[in-house]
Amino acid sequence: MAALTSAPLVVLFACSWIFVLCQETQELKVKAGEDGTLQCQGHRCATITVIKWNRPDLKSDDIYVFFFRDDRSYENYQHESYRGRVELRDPEMKDGDASVILKNVNINDTGTYECRVKEGNKTGKAKLISNISLTVTEPAASSCNISYFDPLDSGVYWCESREGATSNTIDLTVPGKIRLWS
Repeated sequence: MAALTSAPLVVLFACSWIFVLCQETQELKVKAGEDGTLQCQGHRCATITVIKWNRPDLKSDDIYVFFFRDDRSYENYQHESYRGRVELRDPEMKDGDASVILKNVNINDTGTYECRVKEGNKTGKAKLISNISLTVTEPAASSCNISYFDPLDSGVYWCESREGATSNTIDLTVPGKIRLWS
């Protein structure tokens, strides 16, 4: 009999523990200029009716990073610095996915983001689902060094990273043999 009465307590404890884990702040680091995905997962089978992504430090109850209601997003409720840069990762919100993609992040996007979701015909406020701490880092500086040119070396040059990113091009004309000393 003792085993039967303790089982509901174990289940209650396990559910409470899962809820606590879900409320932890997730860390996300993105380089300036890249896109960052802010994760938010509602219930898999629920119909999402409202999504509110905000940054508490924006200090406004009616201005959001992203606002969705009535099957569409509303840019007029967005903070001006986010307009045109935030979209749902999955516009159909399959499996309760309320994640958004923040495009072309910049250093001013660093901060804590909150995702609140309202599902189905439930009454009341949208429920806090996730907290994301976004850190935007500056991309690593690069340089190209050339120590010797030959007249045959005239042409267009650029730097290219191992990841495939390229720098601006320069058109270099070498009139005669030049030795550069560093």
